[in-house]
Amino acid sequence: MSLAPDTRQRIEHLLESNRVMLFMKGQPGAPRCGFSAKAVAALDSLGVAYGHVDVLSDPDIREGIKLFGSWPTIPQLYIGRELIGGSDIIEQMLNSGELHAVLGLPAPDRTPPDLHVTPAAAEAIRAAMADIEPGIGLHLHVDARHEARFELAPVSGQEIVAEVGGLRVHLDLASAPRARGIEIDWIEDVRGAGLVIRNPNAPEPPPPVQSLSVAELRDRLAAGAIRVIDVRPPQDRMRAPFPGPHEPLDRDSIDRLAALDKAQPLAFLCHHGNSSRQAAEHFRGLGFRQVFNVEGGIDAWATTIDPSVPRY
Repeated sequence: MSLAPDTRQRIEHLLESNRVMLFMKGQPGAPRCGFSAKAVAALDSLGVAYGHVDVLSDPDIREGIKLFGSWPTIPQLYIGRELIGGSDIIEQMLNSGELHAVLGLPAPDRTPPDLHVTPAAAEAIRAAMADIEPGIGLHLHVDARHEARFELAPVSGQEIVAEVGGLRVHLDLASAPRARGIEIDWIEDVRGAGLVIRNPNAPEPPPPVQSLSVAELRDRLAAGAIRVIDVRPPQDRMRAPFPGPHEPLDRDSIDRLAALDKAQPLAFLCHHGNSSRQAAEHFRGLGFRQVFNVEGGIDAWATTIDPSVPRY
């Protein structure tokens, strides 16, 4: 199978226009596979600007980039038109410092973060590690949302190691700064027993989804102060189109919408206000801070605001 000339030309243009270029599944704000999420996390931890293409929305690029660099999987990172590799290689180069060098960045700071582990937590962890095999270590991963988790995994030797409470805690380069000041405790109550991790670096969670009446929606639309997302299936949107400015929520739009400014007010609309609440909760989970559910949905709009909209 050969690479079509027009697809090659498009790829060449992308690489020419972006020194750092990531071919991925989804968008940086909403990756659609774990490997793409790992690649995004590595690049974001360095604070570098990079171009990106969602190969799921562009089948020609999805197949063409595999042929272009003779690399069979996605994501793929290019720097200066040179193929670096996929998520595992990106992560390895990040932790070794090679990625910093390729990007012309200063060598990474390998100062271990200050961790706070209570005696009860340290004792519980040591007990859990009593029979582990040689070469396995305790790893603490902190993702971009500052959510932390422990894992027993092989030690590569490239990790940053924090020693606390008689424990050696291994952290990757991206996790280390996010872990500064983490508190690890062991809690026993009526619900059971387990580790509790408190991260002082974690941002405040987004406010809960708010209810919005159709009258309030009408007023906000008149002021140009909200974006309406219609989550109904295509046949229902055709049966009773929402008459105001809006966008459908579908495979083609979800990544673009997820990449919007997280301060953008979003109002989710469905038939009666049930499935729209689920969609609203999903976008709240993505970090949007002004998320609304239109109570009663298009049916309430037809009944209260615009009787010309068919009811069904």
